[in-house]
Amino acid sequence: MEPSGAADSLDKEEVSPEKMERVREFMSTLPAENGWRAFQPLCLYQGFWSFPYFLEGIILAQQHFKPKPGDIFVCSAPKSGTTWLKAVTFAIVTRKHFDNSSSPLLTKGPHHCVPTFVGFGQKADIREPGVPLIATHAPYPSLPKSVLDCSSDHCKIVCICREPKDAFVSMFHFAAKRRFKEIEPISLEEAFHLFCEGKSVFGPCWDHILEFWKASQERPDKAISDEEQVGAVQKIVDLCSFENLSNLEINKTGKRYAGDSEATNKSFFRKGKVGDWQNYLTMAQRLDKIMKQKLSGSGLTFELQCRITGDNILQTRLLSTPLGLFPPFKSCAQKWYHLAQGSDLRHCQKVNIKEGKRQAALKS
Repeated sequence: MEPSGAADSLDKEEVSPEKMERVREFMSTLPAENGWRAFQPLCLYQGFWSFPYFLEGIILAQQHFKPKPGDIFVCSAPKSGTTWLKAVTFAIVTRKHFDNSSSPLLTKGPHHCVPTFVGFGQKADIREPGVPLIATHAPYPSLPKSVLDCSSDHCKIVCICREPKDAFVSMFHFAAKRRFKEIEPISLEEAFHLFCEGKSVFGPCWDHILEFWKASQERPDKAISDEEQVGAVQKIVDLCSFENLSNLEINKTGKRYAGDSEATNKSFFRKGKVGDWQNYLTMAQRLDKIMKQKLSGSGLTFELQCRITGDNILQTRLLSTPLGLFPPFKSCAQKWYHLAQGSDLRHCQKVNIKEGKRQAALKS
């Protein structure tokens, strides 16, 4: 069952209070689960679990959002490199207006630079002026139909995913920071059990990964330029590195939400390390088995072959994917810079992995 008014469309993104209330009433009827003991129970909608806080904007966007030419949708599952991807895409699309000494990333966290569907319908346009980026954790099939149906030269999708065990450990630590102190914390074992059952925010993680992966395979590839502008690329690498972002004052002391003392920008920067799950999980084989089963036949795997280049840049590739899909880009930021030549991100199926995270620019 879908909320009433799902077929409506508006010229503006403002939604009447009555329609918003109908969405909230609809969400109250959804199956719920609060094993994570978070600030809200998770609700099951269109096959994925989400907090009502996020879900309201997603449903309203499904009903009313109208993409504009040049829109770029920055998509990720939680704790899969969202903060970094927002920073990189923002730095690229604003590179002609700011340099490393004037970028808004120096004074605002990446989450404040790139809007989401949270709060959709409460103002005429959720976009930041002059910035065509919109971020979401929504799975691919749950993006607004208006986005999925628009032509490839109208809007683009960029997605990132992360090795699931590392994503889980990051999610567990983040959830611990965000839990009300009066609520008994969930154990690592309990959280891992829920994660393996698919009961995590925007989970199951394997569905989230596969849906974007399959979409990338169904879209025709387009050529991209291999010409480099080394200075510009290196500036983006330097600005958006984990070390630089995490040490900016705004990301050490700033708040994600003004009225929430627990949601600090610092909480979005923990370690950024590949393989950190090995320090926490002794039961990882269960998730490995699930991922192997779920990804079987898709051509996607998280088995990595790694090497360190002369300039200490980690380069990796997926073993089960044709090598032709992996140009030896110097860094992820360099890859995105290539895609950004011209007015916006171009789309392709080529993939590069750095520090355990997988990026793919998709046609929508």
